Amino acid sequence: MSNFINPVKSAVAELKELITDAFGRLVAEGKIPAVAIPAFNIEVPANQAHGDFSSNAAMVCAKPLKLPPREIATLLCGALVLEGSHFKKSETAGPGFINFFLSEKWFSKTVKDIITAGNDYGKSSIGNGKKILVEFVSANPTGPMHIGNARGGALGDCLCSVLSAAGFCVSREFYINDAGNQIEKFADSLEARYLQIFNKEHEMPESAYQGEDITEHAKNFADIHGDKYAGENSALRREALVEYALPLNIKKLDDDLSKYRITYDKWFRESTLHESGEVERITELLKKSGYTYEQEGALWFKTTAFGDEKDRVLIRANGVPTYYVPDIAYHYDKLVTRGYDTAVDIWGADHHGYVPRMKAALQALGIDPDRLKVIIMQMVRLVKNGEAYKLSKRSGKAVTLETLLDEIPIDAARFFFNLREANSHFEFDLDLAIEKTSKNPVYYVQYAHARICSIQAKSREEAGVSGELPQTSNLIPPTTEEELALIRHLAAFPDTIELAAADYDPSPLTRYSMELASLFHKFYAQCRIKDAEPDLMNARLALCDAVKITLKNILDMMKIECPEVM
Repeated sequence: MSNFINPVKSAVAELKELITDAFGRLVAEGKIPAVAIPAFNIEVPANQAHGDFSSNAAMVCAKPLKLPPREIATLLCGALVLEGSHFKKSETAGPGFINFFLSEKWFSKTVKDIITAGNDYGKSSIGNGKKILVEFVSANPTGPMHIGNARGGALGDCLCSVLSAAGFCVSREFYINDAGNQIEKFADSLEARYLQIFNKEHEMPESAYQGEDITEHAKNFADIHGDKYAGENSALRREALVEYALPLNIKKLDDDLSKYRITYDKWFRESTLHESGEVERITELLKKSGYTYEQEGALWFKTTAFGDEKDRVLIRANGVPTYYVPDIAYHYDKLVTRGYDTAVDIWGADHHGYVPRMKAALQALGIDPDRLKVIIMQMVRLVKNGEAYKLSKRSGKAVTLETLLDEIPIDAARFFFNLREANSHFEFDLDLAIEKTSKNPVYYVQYAHARICSIQAKSREEAGVSGELPQTSNLIPPTTEEELALIRHLAAFPDTIELAAADYDPSPLTRYSMELASLFHKFYAQCRIKDAEPDLMNARLALCDAVKITLKNILDMMKIECPEVM
């Protein structure tokens, strides 16, 4: 059994037991017949005036008990024994709902439990140690990373942290497309730029990469080798150029992502699938599945059998596999060879149509397609001075991950990119990202953490103690609505993590943290700490500590700094 705490789930479990006991008491007293009680729900009402929890227990029992729901609710309220529990009262409502109100001691216990849990608060074991591989960014290694990669990086890395907190065993992976058409195009581009150094009349292919990085690679290669490869055959020249430039590009990807605070467990090369024979093996497995056929010299996969609009080519007539085959081999490697329970891919919106094709291939290979979770990520629109912003001031070129991180804080980038669900379009306000005001959401959250650190430091100084404040052994219960609202929100943190993990969406964390910061600032504005009598001051310092712990746990998950001074 896990020792992770969840104040809301604990209260729900206790409430279910209280209601079940009340039913048993009514049967024993002969007030209702001894029949099987259907499953009933316990929920948090949208309107706080309706209590902390609400149950439909009376309503679902109307048919088996042959009594009106309202009458059953009244009987249950009379039979409930709340003494010694974390609930102080119940009341009937509407057609037969029962509303329940938490006692003050539940609020005090929640604060104490959060402080005791510390860094573990918010964690759960719902993942049960299942293995999840999250593949994200996987930018084309033939050029620099763009803004879409910046969003995918923040999203994927934070999602990994969320899944880990929910009890999954998570691995981060970058898939390097170092084979296929894009590498051929990379070689074409490098070769042309290299030959232009010695023959300015040499033409650049129209389809070639035009970036300055290609020109720079060719120049540096020439500085090392001179015209040695100018007279060589094209195949040898292209191979030498790619062997020189590709590792440099991959290192640059790694360096930029490390700066972005992203570290991968594995960088997986597509070329290894070709070299190991996995591409050929997958082709043979697909043939054995009965879902392939030959037409005009090419090998086709019957994706229409799985709902696709048309069948897809696996092996071209010239014997060269399409990019589809190594992609299938890669996912087979994840889910079968390496045995991950689930593979999570984060793809751009332009890959939306590719999802059913990949799931079709898995199904044909006898793999449950639901083991592949694909997160589709929409485009980002950069905004500056209220207008679309496409060029970097520094280079005059399209904004890359590197230039973005030169212009705004890393904390802002990681927080902002997780403000919205991946499948929603997002406007990134570059001006707001550097503002040091409450309008900037990440600054607002960090400021709440720093403010609590200041409160704690001043309290220790004024109390003349070097140890930790507060004392949590005997906290007096909260009384103000600001305190109660803050503790209710703190209690919801573990469920927020579980929801984010279940939906493969880390954005609830940013929204939760912003609301937590807002509730804390309201509490601090309305509730005296410094001048309060000792027991009340101690309880409120404990509440500050619980908020600080929760904020730090969120920001740590997102790999965002938790400043103690701002």
